Amino acid sequence: MTTRRTVPGGFRDAVGVLESWSEGVLAVRKRDGTLVEIAEESLVAARVVPVR
Repeated sequence: MTTRRTVPGGFRDAVGVLESWSEGVLAVRKRDGTLVEIAEESLVAARVVPVR
């Protein structure tokens, strides 16, 4: 999945696997193994990206 969220000064994207979405926080595991936590209220857009 790819996500776009608001951050101070603009937007930030995270591409990876959605591991969880609980209590207003999305957890996305990026290809390099890092886990990005995204507050639901900052989410602007998301979409499913097909597996290669």
